[in-house]
Amino acid sequence: MIIGYLRVSTGKQHPANQQDEIRRFAESRNLTVDRWVTEIASGKKHGKDRKLGALLKRMKQGDTLIVTEISRLSRTLTDIMAIMGQCLNRDINLYTTKEGYSFDNTINSKVLCFAFGLVAEIERNLISMRTREALALRKSNGVILGRRKGSYTKQNLLIENRQEVIQMFNEGKLVSDVCKRFGLSRDTFMRFRQKHPDVQEALIRKEAIRKKNFLM
Repeated sequence: MIIGYLRVSTGKQHPANQQDEIRRFAESRNLTVDRWVTEIASGKKHGKDRKLGALLKRMKQGDTLIVTEISRLSRTLTDIMAIMGQCLNRDINLYTTKEGYSFDNTINSKVLCFAFGLVAEIERNLISMRTREALALRKSNGVILGRRKGSYTKQNLLIENRQEVIQMFNEGKLVSDVCKRFGLSRDTFMRFRQKHPDVQEALIRKEAIRKKNFLM
């Protein structure tokens, strides 16, 4: 079976140009496309999570997959290499019309696949190196690396729900009730109240009312 795979990034794009180009390529090789598979998906999305992944699983030995350019398979070399390797291991022919790449069970195809694999490995190493260098530079500039302590996210949670916290105190709720409501420690709440006078005032009013009621 010969399959033409068409991929566009958005629904506003039309795959007609890709289809015409694949059809002309097939005719130049006396091939007939038996089935067309069209997909709207970003090239950054992993192949196995797209229609392409399901398509490759169904393809059999001797089948042929034609795309207009290799970037239609994916935008990352590592993903492209995984797809190419899957095709070679299962004797599925892969052709690209624009670049003229032919990946089949020939020596030239295997050499080309090896070259792509080498480039992909170099790309992974470069990304890793750039990441380490960027982190080292940030660290040398005094930037604290890694995720901030859990209290940071809890502080944001309290900020977003500040009015609810104030309302809880107006209703006579305790600090422990607030901590339980938002799943945080008392220390985190105390740091929060110091930065927000309106919360501090609500807590003071609540404590004053509680003491007044106690004395009565």
